[in-house]
Amino acid sequence: MLERFRGAWAAIMTPPARLLNRIGVSPDVVTIVGTLGVLVGALVCFPQGWFWQGAVVITLFVFADMLDGQMAKMSGKASNWGAFLDSSLDRLGDAAVFGGILLFFTGPADSVLWATFALAALALGQVTSYVKARAESLGFTCSGGLAARADRLVLILGGAFLAGLGVPYVLEAVLVVLSVLGAITVTQRVLQVRRQARSGRASVV
Repeated sequence: MLERFRGAWAAIMTPPARLLNRIGVSPDVVTIVGTLGVLVGALVCFPQGWFWQGAVVITLFVFADMLDGQMAKMSGKASNWGAFLDSSLDRLGDAAVFGGILLFFTGPADSVLWATFALAALALGQVTSYVKARAESLGFTCSGGLAARADRLVLILGGAFLAGLGVPYVLEAVLVVLSVLGAITVTQRVLQVRRQARSGRASVV
């Protein structure tokens, strides 16, 4: 849903991307630093129940995920390696965000129910991304759905931030919503690929 705003975000990221290119920072370095920041925010803050703090830290470093691609385009250094590194580390960062919340519900909160929803949201988010990557590797078009990566991050970080401010059950509600939307999105993408497969619109790689 939020993918429609990609152009606007690219415009916002242009000035800092230009600055980093000017001082010689590599897009790969930005990718790695951004991922490390997300890992620290998620796996240090969330298991302790420091939700608004973790959400702020992660959000700051998530911007690096937008910066690296813009830097590569502007410098003419966009490459398959950069795209591969970015996508691979995105999966790691996403797993850390939901994994940190899962650790909270298996630790301080001690709730099997909400730990299960956290695990479901984590798994379905990973499958959503995998389905897209695998489909495109086989020549299919696979996009859209109710809960793409940007949507999942906005919802979970927003829920964590509000939970950290004391809003009751908002994080739990977000986990339920993401589990449902994740299941729907995976189904939508699988059906999208199935329609193309049946019509012979993809080339097998």
